[in-house]
Amino acid sequence: MTETIAGRNQIREALRAGRPLNKILLASHLRGRVVKEITYMARTNGIPIQRVERAVLDNLVGDYHQGIIALAAAKGYVDVDYILDVATKKQENPFIIMLDQVEDPRNLGAILRSADACGAHGVIIPRRRSVGLTPAAAKASAGAMEYVPVARVTNLARAMDDLKAKGVWVIGADGQSEKEVYDAELTMPLVLVLGGEDKGLTPFIKSHCDYTIKLPMRGHINSLNVATAATVLMYEVVRQRGLNRP
Repeated sequence: MTETIAGRNQIREALRAGRPLNKILLASHLRGRVVKEITYMARTNGIPIQRVERAVLDNLVGDYHQGIIALAAAKGYVDVDYILDVATKKQENPFIIMLDQVEDPRNLGAILRSADACGAHGVIIPRRRSVGLTPAAAKASAGAMEYVPVARVTNLARAMDDLKAKGVWVIGADGQSEKEVYDAELTMPLVLVLGGEDKGLTPFIKSHCDYTIKLPMRGHINSLNVATAATVLMYEVVRQRGLNRP
């Protein structure tokens, strides 16, 4: 799909049509009625707006951008209920991955690839402080982005609480947890929550988990790359669910 949308009217119409956008870049001194309208619609829909020097826009698309560029998602997002419906149609307990401030598109792509391989029903990401479905993430997913539904929510904690109310357990991956993944029950409806590249789960998101688990670390390094950790944890879910298969 299109990586960028340039021009005021084009971006305004994209917003009106509900086109999934990851971010809008505005030239530093750009003002005007259409710009105010775009800014209002973007903020209403939780789309980040960033002021940049005009040269940044020139480097992206040349000089025909009218001072504004939108970075479009490589694929459309779904809502959380859509992901639950996928599990229902497959007659499986929901298995969802939630990412808290994962910002590297290569990590998101790798997680999507593993989610597809492990039969996860979808991935949930926040609108802010998180990478979206960018072309770089699509490339890293090696095609998995086309098969794994991704929901983007304004408030992760609220999404967690909503899922709990529907009988889904929310389990956080945290290196400081007292429970190792191999001692945890993972066959029930669950959301596996992983934190960002540098800090892991934020304390607020961790507080909304039913409980946390960790991977055993027997060497000198005390953590794994988030995409690697996600893959190991997902395959433990696969293993446990396979053991309970009729």
